[in-house]
This record gives sequence, structure tokens and C-alpha cells, in this order.
Amino acid sequence: MSDFPPLAYIGTGIMGAAMARNLLRAGAEVTVCNRTRAKAEQLEPDGAMVVDTPAEAVDAGARVVFVNVPDTPDVGAVLFGEGGVATAAADKLDGLIVVDNSTISPIATKEFASRLEERGARLVDAPVSGGDVGAQKGTLSVMCGGQREAFDAVRPLLEVVGSRVTHLGPPGSGQACKACNQVAGAAALAGVCEALALAWASGLDLAQVIGVVSGGASASWPLENLGPKIAAGDYAPGFMVELLQKDLRLVAGAAEEHGLPMPVTRLVEALLQSAAAAGHGRDGTQALADAYQRLGAFSYAGEPSGDR
Repeated sequence: MSDFPPLAYIGTGIMGAAMARNLLRAGAEVTVCNRTRAKAEQLEPDGAMVVDTPAEAVDAGARVVFVNVPDTPDVGAVLFGEGGVATAAADKLDGLIVVDNSTISPIATKEFASRLEERGARLVDAPVSGGDVGAQKGTLSVMCGGQREAFDAVRPLLEVVGSRVTHLGPPGSGQACKACNQVAGAAALAGVCEALALAWASGLDLAQVIGVVSGGASASWPLENLGPKIAAGDYAPGFMVELLQKDLRLVAGAAEEHGLPMPVTRLVEALLQSAAAAGHGRDGTQALADAYQRLGAFSYAGEPSGDR
């Protein structure tokens, strides 16, 4: 018998499906739900039960509800919309903990937490970093906000999906930290694109450059994981361009609120917009490289050239 309480996982996209699968493999009883039911049904062979609405999962006995959907309005709909968590039977909501793995507005997160508390439930905002690879391996970094007691109650579950789980403060703190993460990650990805462009123009082998630089002070997750994909022209999505655009819009709102200049982030936003306009919105974030290729009239996957 599992040591975990019955769970629900709402949102079984690239990240959510991998995280739900890890919870199932750890022995948890997991009910899944997705806007496109077929994506949830892919987890049935792993032992998941599929329902059509979050409320059904709660009414069926889920005591912890994970949420992993694209944007702030989507989380609002999962929690408070038709068939949402908050529409479940009142006695089922008492003591329920919602764990939001989405990346959304910290301000909205505080509001969602307050509305859930009015119904006897609690919210732990727990956005993650580590990409699809980290989700599959269960090595994500999980940054959490919420009541300490609620966090402590779900920590063993979060340690199934992540290798670093940190409580940062009250509701919204996890989302604020994720905004910081996206600023650093976006800047690093742009740096990788520029470094590899310079390597290509210098006639260097990109795989060798990635290996050498990854062993030094400029090592980074984007370099090690996305650098080889950029070199190969592989834009298959792990985390999509349009989602990073959404995240940086949240960052822009926070920066404006605090009166902070963020010129590098603004530049990356513009380059992402260029990549999306060229048809890469639903490709992986490494498709940022396409903006550089078009600006510089070259191809990372082409023959190295030392004549430029």
C-alpha cells in the first residue's frame, strides 16, 4: 500500500505527463485530467485513472491536486472554472492541498491561495526548472511558496519529481523565484546562440566547443542540453518558445512593478518574437537560434567556415 495520499494531476503535457509518470512509478495512486483527454489517456498503461474534470478527481478522493498548465488564466479555470477544483463537494475540499507546477503570475497566485483557503483548501505554488529531461529523470529544481505546513505535507511528493525542493516563503514566493530563473535562463540561452555563432564563423567544430566550454566557468544547462540541438538544427520542443515568451511577459510585469531596468531580457524577448513570427512558436526554446541565423545569414548546421 502506498505511503502517499491519493493524487490528481491536471495537465499532462510534455512536463506534466513525465512528472505524473514518476509519481505513479513511486507507487502513488494518481488520477489524471487534461483538456485534450487523449493526452491523459496515454498514462493509463502506467496505472493512472482518467477523468474529465478536476472536480471529478477531487470527488473521487484525491487529497493532493497537482496542476501543470500553460498560463495564469488556465490555472484560474482549473481551480475555479466550470468543473474546477473548487466546484467539488465542500467536504472534499476541506484539507485539500493544491500544488501548482505551472509558471504564472505571483500576484494571481496570492489571490488563488486566498480563495482556496476560504474553502478550506491550501495552495503551494511549486514551479519547476530543468526542462523535459529533468521532468523525465525526476531531477527538477522545485521552487515553492505557501504555508509551511502545507509545503511540509507535500514535500515527499515533490521529492519524487525533483532533486532540489526549496520553500522560499508565503504564497507567490515560488512564482517570484521562477521569474528570476527565467531571466537567468533566457540570457544564458541567448549567450549560447551567440557563442556558437562565433564558433561557426571561426571555423570551429561546434560539438568540440560545447564540450570544452561546458567543462569551464561558462558551463550552463542551456549550453549542455540545448547547444547540441542548436548545432544540429533540432528544434523539437521540450519547453516551447511561446511559453518562454509568456514567462518573460510575467517578468516584464514584475520588473515594471519594481522599477527595474532589464535590457538583456528585453532583447531576448524581441529575438523570441522574431523566432515565433518565423513559425517557431511551438518549437523548443533553442529555436531562438533561428533568429540569429536569419540576422547573420548563416546556418549552425552548415559547414564550418573560417572565412567570415
